[in-house]
Amino acid sequence: MLTILFDGIAYGMLLFVLACGLSITLGLMNFVNLAHGAFAMAGGYVTVIMMNRYGLSFYWCLPAAFLVSATVGAILERLLYRPLYKASHLDQVLFSIGIVFMAIAGVDYFMGGQQQLINLPPELKGRFDFLGIGIGRYRLFIIVLCAFLVVTLQLALTKTRFGSQLRAAVDDGRVARGLGVNVSLVFSLTFALGSGLAGLGGALGTDLLGLDPNFPLKFLIYFMIVVTVGGTSSISGPFLAALLLGIADVAGKYYVPQLGAFIIYALMVLVLILRPHGLFSREGGR
Repeated sequence: MLTILFDGIAYGMLLFVLACGLSITLGLMNFVNLAHGAFAMAGGYVTVIMMNRYGLSFYWCLPAAFLVSATVGAILERLLYRPLYKASHLDQVLFSIGIVFMAIAGVDYFMGGQQQLINLPPELKGRFDFLGIGIGRYRLFIIVLCAFLVVTLQLALTKTRFGSQLRAAVDDGRVARGLGVNVSLVFSLTFALGSGLAGLGGALGTDLLGLDPNFPLKFLIYFMIVVTVGGTSSISGPFLAALLLGIADVAGKYYVPQLGAFIIYALMVLVLILRPHGLFSREGGR
């Protein structure tokens, strides 16, 4: 039971890193970016190429996946996303879904449609027992790294000047500009941060989740569930929602495998019936 709980926490942490960028763009920037999974896929393929073709260490691949995805996100934000900030959510959805299918087609053409595999470092393989709990080394690595990211991100958004500028730009961009805030730069950096975190999550998830050109569509529903259940008014909401869903998904597939992913869909419906704005969102919040 405790081993399942541990694996569920690791899975939930990974879901949060994958989905928190969407939480940032949707909750803080009010932009519905359903192409979020494409940036995660980019990070995964950066890791595959660096490890399998060039023999680089997995540890070097993680910052590279973040930086490449963040750079691609910043470029696309400047060229494609920015004109749609004031568009309707329907226009944003249609545009970002188009980006998803273009990314899938491009990856399938250049990398092929097969599942991609990586060889983790020896110290991250296998399990060890601690107080009767079977602890996977790689899952422990994910938990430690993601916990650090959660704390850092929360502090950055709530305790720094940049976080204050971002909230001001979202609340009233015209007033923020009048106070000297470079709203365009703040949005660009925020979008790049969200894309980079998605890429990092894709790199971390390559071994656990698998990687192929359909990755953005396969896990889009998981990203949406995390953001929907957790609410978009804070980072802590999606984090707690990701943990809850990760544990529920792992436990459900272990104890009642015939139900598959039905457990988390039922949980999402139940939460939204009781809390339409999300489990941890303020009433009336976005």
